[in-house]
Amino acid sequence: MADDRDAYRVLQVDPEAHELVVRAAYRALATIYHPDRDASALATRRMAEINDAYNKVRTSDRREGYDRLRARKAPDGDAPVVYAAPAPTTSKPQPPPGASVETVDFGRYAGWTIKQLARHDPDYLKWLARHSSGIRYRRLIEGELRAAAPAPAAPEPERRRRR
Repeated sequence: MADDRDAYRVLQVDPEAHELVVRAAYRALATIYHPDRDASALATRRMAEINDAYNKVRTSDRREGYDRLRARKAPDGDAPVVYAAPAPTTSKPQPPPGASVETVDFGRYAGWTIKQLARHDPDYLKWLARHSSGIRYRRLIEGELRAAAPAPAAPEPERRRRR
C-alpha cells in the first residue's frame, strides 16, 4: 500500500525541497487527514501513507538513503521521476501582456483597474490598501479613493436665534 508510492509525491513536495518544507507539508497533510478530524477509512489509509512517506524522508540520513534507493528502483521500469525546480528570478515579476500596473492581477477582481474598483467596490480597495498583496497598488488606491471621496461640505453659517 504505502511502499508502492513515491514519498515525495505522497507529501506533495519537490525531491529537492528543504527539510523544513517537507516537515511543513507533512504537518499540513496530517492536519487534513488525521483520524481525529476525519474518521473515514479513506482518511485513515491516507494518513498511514503520509506517515510512511514522512518516515522515509524526515531526516537527512533517511532522505539520502531513500534517494539512493529511489534512483536505483525506477517506478514501473521507467526512469526515476525528475522534478524541475523553478528558475530563480532576479527581477520583479512582470504583469501579463496587456495588463498595466493599474490592473489587479489576482482575486475576484482580476483584470479590473483600480479606477473601476474605486467606483464599484471602494471597501475592497480600502482592504486591499492595508493587505500585503496590495502594497504595489497602495499609492494608486489612495489617490483614487481621495478622488472618489465626496468633497467636504462647506459649513453652514451660524444663524442667530431670536429671543
